[in-house]
Amino acid sequence: MPVPVLPDARPAVQISGASLAFGNRTLWSGLDLDVAPGEFLAVLGPNGSGKTSLLKVLLGLQPLSAGSARLVGRPPGGSNPQVGYIPQQRSADDVTLRGTDLVGLGLDGHRWGTGLRRLGERRRRVSDAIASVGAASYANSPVGRLSGGEQQRLRVAQALIGDPRVLLCDEPLLSLDLAHQRAVSELIDARRREANTAVLFVTHEINPVLRYVDKVLYLVNGQFRVGAPDEVMNSKTLSELYRTKIEVIKVGGQIHVAGAQSALCEDEPHHHALDERVS
Repeated sequence: MPVPVLPDARPAVQISGASLAFGNRTLWSGLDLDVAPGEFLAVLGPNGSGKTSLLKVLLGLQPLSAGSARLVGRPPGGSNPQVGYIPQQRSADDVTLRGTDLVGLGLDGHRWGTGLRRLGERRRRVSDAIASVGAASYANSPVGRLSGGEQQRLRVAQALIGDPRVLLCDEPLLSLDLAHQRAVSELIDARRREANTAVLFVTHEINPVLRYVDKVLYLVNGQFRVGAPDEVMNSKTLSELYRTKIEVIKVGGQIHVAGAQSALCEDEPHHHALDERVS
């Protein structure tokens, strides 16, 4: 169930009148978005709609064309320990970097880290972070010899080690099997419940995290909708966004989309059929 959010809580993430354009192409404009402490926001839409670009803006890697963004009262960028980042799952072949080294980059040697610490304190923080994601049994192994799911658990630990108040997740379940998707999702949800951490979760499929989602931001065709899952993930809203007839079907607690293949598959390799889990 979604975590209750106090109505008067200061937004952990605040985006006002934001636009992002590249040349003549506008990804989105006029975006107003508040994410409260402890709130789980799913960011959905086809490839090329600006999902990852939104995270880059919040990380200070991409300037807005217009408008403003603030995280925990500060503008994006710089060394901000209150912001954690989990990238897409990707295979790491490095056999010299151990799991403990990867997690430790969240404290030093990482642009979103918190700087160098005393050795004893550093070891304790790394150990605690690894234990929190259940990775102690393989943390001393070379990262390149671990499975994708094991590597992604360590990346979650790296993101959490700085005790962030905002957690930015860029398709962290991509290429993971169902068991590891569930495990990583549960870790992220547990963090936001225990520490009231705001989560922005970019994904091409909402079903693995649907039970945790408080609010959805759906980006497509330069347009967007923001609201509770039922307010956004319905036939009327998605048909308006895609500008063609889309049917949203709920089966067994999951959301499926049926519609014109040209609409659902445009720039989106994760869609393969007319009856498909929503991306």
